[in-house]
Amino acid sequence: MTVIAELFSGFSLGAKEKKNRQELEAFLNSPRVEILLHDLETADHYALIVKRLKAKGRPIPTNDIWIAANAMKHGLALYSFDNHFEEIEGLLLLSALRNGA
Repeated sequence: MTVIAELFSGFSLGAKEKKNRQELEAFLNSPRVEILLHDLETADHYALIVKRLKAKGRPIPTNDIWIAANAMKHGLALYSFDNHFEEIEGLLLLSALRNGA
């Protein structure tokens, strides 16, 4: 849900909010899409990520910690162009993106 909230926020600041929301909602209604919610296990991953990042002195945005925690909970790779995700130990990142492709 964190990613969806970030998208809705971005849409609200743009000129095509209604169109963008309609397209996203159509995508989310696809039978191939599953929305992953946060739970206690996700919160445990979140806490561990925060602890490790603080120990390294490498904070990242809170929403990105939630996104990483949810990916880790479900054993999923994360697709992002944000380099700071590389700071998260144990997070699977798609290698092409990590190499700047």
